[in-house]
Amino acid sequence: MARTNFKFEKRKKDLAKKKKQEEKRQRKLEKKDTPPQETDEQAPVETETL
Repeated sequence: MARTNFKFEKRKKDLAKKKKQEEKRQRKLEKKDTPPQETDEQAPVETETL
């Protein structure tokens, strides 16, 4: 019966974790670099008339 290669599984898990962290870091940098867009088309507040 084959045995589980725990070192390989741990390395695979660590690489996936690092990749996810890097993607998150990139998203934060992109969000930080883009200036906030001010639009006049903000959701209008509707009032009910009875």
